[in-house]
Amino acid sequence: MANFLLERTVPLPLTEAWRRLTEWPRHADVVPLTRIRVTTPAPTHEGTRFIARSGLGPLAFDDPMQVTIWQPPPDDDTPGLCRLEKRGRVLRGWAEIEVRPGPGGRTRVVWREELRVRFMPRALDGVVARTARYVFGRAANRLLRRA
Repeated sequence: MANFLLERTVPLPLTEAWRRLTEWPRHADVVPLTRIRVTTPAPTHEGTRFIARSGLGPLAFDDPMQVTIWQPPPDDDTPGLCRLEKRGRVLRGWAEIEVRPGPGGRTRVVWREELRVRFMPRALDGVVARTARYVFGRAANRLLRRA
């Protein structure tokens, strides 16, 4: 299994950083070759499910996820935490997105993820972690820049 950690400090209020990171369909705008379909009624809550479909044609796969912890920040001084469980045939694991007060009124974003790719030898976990960190890092940067 591959583990990675992303940390960003952004000039946004906590509630705005949270909104930008947890509007699931917006992830499709910043992750190449990916579409997102939320399969449960809005708003997001514990139990919300969605599917990220990535790839092209016969090389595409579904990455179903479920929100297992949903603690949005009630204000710009209180941290928020979301945990997603990945339950697909190709990708398994979890991701946590945390927002907390940062220096100078900014927001500190922490994204932790454990990713298992089916049929991928453990010897390649480092490559998977570095690749995922790059892809999700770019996605987080873009989500946090876009209103």
